[in-house]
Amino acid sequence: MIRFRTWPVIFILVSSLAMTFMASPAKAMSLAEMKGLVDGETDQRIETLNKVVAQGDENTLVFLQALADDAVKVAGDKIWIVRDSFGAGKALDPLTGQKQDLPADAQDVVSNNRFRGEIETALAALKLFSADTAMRQQAIKALLKEPDASKLPMLNKALAQEQDASLKNLLQLAKAAAQLGDTDAAVRLTSAQRLAESQTPDTQLLLNQRLAEETDAQVKAQLRKSLTAIEGALKNGERLGALFTGASLGSILLLVALGLAITYGLMGVINMAHGELMMIGAYATYVVQVLFRQYLPGYFDAYLLLAVPLSFLASALVGAFLERTVLRHLYGRPLESLLATWGISLILMQAVRSLFGAQNVGVENPAWMSGGIQVLSNLTLPYNRLVIIAFAAAVLLAMSLVIGKTRLGLFVRGVTQNRPMASCMGVNTARIDTYAFALGSGIAGLAGCALSQVGNVGPDLGQNYIVDAFMVVVLGGVGQLAGTVYAALGLGLVNKLLEGVTGAVLAKICVLVFIIIFIQKRPQGIFAMKGRSAEA
Repeated sequence: MIRFRTWPVIFILVSSLAMTFMASPAKAMSLAEMKGLVDGETDQRIETLNKVVAQGDENTLVFLQALADDAVKVAGDKIWIVRDSFGAGKALDPLTGQKQDLPADAQDVVSNNRFRGEIETALAALKLFSADTAMRQQAIKALLKEPDASKLPMLNKALAQEQDASLKNLLQLAKAAAQLGDTDAAVRLTSAQRLAESQTPDTQLLLNQRLAEETDAQVKAQLRKSLTAIEGALKNGERLGALFTGASLGSILLLVALGLAITYGLMGVINMAHGELMMIGAYATYVVQVLFRQYLPGYFDAYLLLAVPLSFLASALVGAFLERTVLRHLYGRPLESLLATWGISLILMQAVRSLFGAQNVGVENPAWMSGGIQVLSNLTLPYNRLVIIAFAAAVLLAMSLVIGKTRLGLFVRGVTQNRPMASCMGVNTARIDTYAFALGSGIAGLAGCALSQVGNVGPDLGQNYIVDAFMVVVLGGVGQLAGTVYAALGLGLVNKLLEGVTGAVLAKICVLVFIIIFIQKRPQGIFAMKGRSAEA
């Protein structure tokens, strides 16, 4: 429920309601009715509330909004609306519309949670006549979620005036929900039939509650039929949601594993600091965000355009430095390189803790990545996840072109397959090692940039993905980009589908057992390395 807290917005609503009711003027709310809303037992206040809402007066909206905002005070026989915009010590008389000095003995109006809920529902009913289509849609959905037979006159009036076909259908569903408890069994039957179209968890709960109270056999049968239809639709939404979540996780694993496909798959370096290179990319994104918010707030939504190349560059430079200073002395010594990179990962984590603190930092999505696409009532595809899937595909395409179509890619493949022969052909293998390792590290930075858009950034960010990334590379086939793609998407989908059945922990165990068995049967992975090696 949207709550309006600024006076200008309320006046806009009042104006639109005034035009709506111009053809049939409504009786203004009296002082007695206002007193009935601010004083007395809750049942009596609710009865008065239903009465004034049925009148549909524009002043009613203003007064009820003030009640919802705790902006109503009482002094003797007078009732006042108090807003900060009126100035210190000033209040509005809702009967005359005049601003006056607020009496010193004015007291706040106290409303319990039950009455607050009724006010929210009443406000939703009044907003059915707003000129704003989105506001009317939200009002209808609110009434559909919490149906009330006392709002039927308002729903009928809104149905008579509504021109939008989709909103008219929603109004019919809201009306059916309000009539589900009607004394006439025929009306209840029609309502149960119509509500099968509203395939939401709220409607499912409403029908289940009605089923427990229903006495008519025919209506009971229809309620069960409608519930079956809704349950089927909700299960389909859950399955599609699991598939999308699996594809999203797979795209993230793909981004993480692409860098390892070079550093481990092509170069044979077991880089335990790969996760920390991702972390550097994520923190680079955070720094860019902070700089944009401080110095270029008007262009904040464009900060990712700069964060993407900078995250790649930051991680690539760190990777090149590590290769030049440490790793080039450890080629062909897997145990020493593993221990060295593990120590480097600890150093990088501690360096980040010293610079940014041990606590996680938040990276905000740009406005164009906020929200999502509503596909089904229980399935929303977030924009940030969709963008990450597209980003992973773009990075994969770019990396495939670099490895398969460029001079650097040719040298990397040549050095990978036969280092002595490549050296004899004039290839500077030491320089190619640095370039390749920097490329893999830069892609890890891009993975960190993407991960910053779906969660918090912290010193331990990389530790959550490094094991999965190695499993993806080994399962796909060492040095095979196509295998990395299949393995990443496959593991993401399988993991999320198993989570719905076994839970998160058992799903991880099942995936690990499957990979161990698979590697035992096919050590080369999904795709074997093509070509001749130096040992052949």
